[in-house]
Amino acid sequence: MGNRKKLRILIGFMKDKASIIKATLSTKRNTSAIHRKILQATTHGECAPPSDHRVTTILSLGHGSHLAVRASIETLMDRLRATHDATVALKSLFIIHNILSKGSFILQQQLSIYLSCGGYNSLNLSNFRDDLDPETWELSSWVRWYANILEQTLMVTRVLEYCFSSSSSSTKKVEDKEKVLSSSDLLNETDILVQYVAQICNAPDSLHLQSHRFVYEVIRLVSEDYRLIQREIFIRVTKTGERMRSLNIVELTQFQSSLNKFEDCKQRLGLLFANRVKNDGLWDLISETKSKVLVVINEKKEEERLAKIKRNESTELTRFRERFPQSGQMFWFTSTGGGWLALDWVSLTVSTVG
Repeated sequence: MGNRKKLRILIGFMKDKASIIKATLSTKRNTSAIHRKILQATTHGECAPPSDHRVTTILSLGHGSHLAVRASIETLMDRLRATHDATVALKSLFIIHNILSKGSFILQQQLSIYLSCGGYNSLNLSNFRDDLDPETWELSSWVRWYANILEQTLMVTRVLEYCFSSSSSSTKKVEDKEKVLSSSDLLNETDILVQYVAQICNAPDSLHLQSHRFVYEVIRLVSEDYRLIQREIFIRVTKTGERMRSLNIVELTQFQSSLNKFEDCKQRLGLLFANRVKNDGLWDLISETKSKVLVVINEKKEEERLAKIKRNESTELTRFRERFPQSGQMFWFTSTGGGWLALDWVSLTVSTVG
């Protein structure tokens, strides 16, 4: 290990010690314990996930008062946004991820409220760089990707109105909700879910770092979320497929685009997750549904073409009736293709027998 890296680890250790002592001696007893727990879970030094004990301790804060919950989120976010250390950033993101998947409702809600004004870069890590050495430089790309994944998770949660990665989200609950959604809502939800998958596929090219203990653990957690996203997509594709005939061409094209975008992710997902969440049933559904959508789109286009021809014929006939007086009889012949072959106006002479 280089001298520069050893020095930074030592400095980081001393900073952590000083911060913990400061939190311990703080007169604000209600929040000092919270600060200490966050610091202990997101220390400098070893680039490894926080222990289960540390994670559980922070999650338990979600069962306290509203003040304690808010202080927990604020302290965690301050820690994340102030650091330039890839290890501290990854640990902070790891805690946020566990809050989203295992935290109490009030803890998840406070996190969502805190980040609701941040938009696509709510965690503010799009420019994160740790240039200590080549390894931290590469880890920085995983920090940025991980932050984007969690931001996308929060966006999906707001659209779906529940956290898909939470243990409280059951398949029956999801299916019951989808039964009452409009087709437009189903299409929009499918879009946002596919965007989440596309964001997963933007993982750094340094996939060799999957052997890194922390990166491996991050990918494992993301793969668990992706497994749940597959369930969400499967339900919506099935429901939308049942309503396909009632969709217009614009909606069908939107649906087709989402299916294509999702299928384009298949190879990259296989590389990233090493087929741990393969789910052939979902890919078969996507392939079959794509074929059906194409058939329905072509049928809809043909129906529109024929309807347009009929409207044009009706318009032309109306114009001819307006041009000629009614004192006569009009004979017309049309071709099988709908075009005019001949038009003749024959005046009728009525003779009387005197």
